[in-house]
Order: sequence, then C-alpha cells, then structure tokens
Amino acid sequence: MGKEIERKFLIDQQKWDTLSKPEGKLLRQGYLLSDKDKTIRVRATDTKGFLTIKGQTIGATRMEYEYEIPVGEATELLDNFSLSELSKIRYEITYNGKVWEIDVFLGDNKGLIVAEIELESENEIFDLPDWVSREVTEEEKYYNSNLTVKPFKDWI
Repeated sequence: MGKEIERKFLIDQQKWDTLSKPEGKLLRQGYLLSDKDKTIRVRATDTKGFLTIKGQTIGATRMEYEYEIPVGEATELLDNFSLSELSKIRYEITYNGKVWEIDVFLGDNKGLIVAEIELESENEIFDLPDWVSREVTEEEKYYNSNLTVKPFKDWI
C-alpha cells in the first residue's frame, strides 16, 4: 500500500524573500476527481507528467499512488479532463537532513506560500526552519484540491 505522511506549514513571507533558494519548478496541476474521500490529480512540469491518486487524509497520513506519465499526456489530461486546476512554483530546500517542498502559488492563489515535509511516521521529530510560521496540516482550506475551487483570493 502506498502511504504519504505529510505536514504543511505557512511561510513567513519576509524571511522567504531574503532566503537564498534554488531555482524553482513551475507546476501545473488539475483534478480529474476531488471529493472528501479521494482525489485523482494530474501534474505537469516542463519535462514530466504525473498521475496521482490520493485517499482520505486522517491526521497527516493518507494513501497515495503516483505514476509518471509522458508530459504531453499530462497536458492533454489537464486541457481536456481537469475539473479544476492551479499553478505554483515549487522549491526544494534541504534543512537538517529533511527535504522541504515550498509552493509559491500563482494566479488566484497568489500570495500564499506553503511548505510541506514528508515524514516516515506521524511522530517523527524534525527541526523547523526559521522561515516557517505556523502549521496548517489539518486545515482543509490549504489542501491543493480545495485551493482550486476556493482560492486564496476569496478568503477575505
């Protein structure tokens, strides 16, 4: 069984702006199916495509199956079958031996920056970088699938 244990955090914008970071990757992702129990997502970068099936999140854990697909097919799926989608720039930063994926959202979610860390267990101990502000793991509004239908710009 595929399993993902992931925690999410908001980023301090001022500290992020001054941080030395690697080049980011533009991601386009859309949802072929999205409900509270499961999602089927398609993601495209400049060079790769992915099809991902995720189960219901319980705590910080959920079932996840991800398959690489040709980028052209990912783009066709996004263009022809996506019910909702978003774009973001993803940065990968290693901090104290753990890889953090930081998503800087674009379009209707511009202004939102979320960091994710994948763990081996929900109880795993890890260090928080100083650019992390607060945890939002269990706040459903920060799920990417929810950001496609209720974007950050509408939260006011």
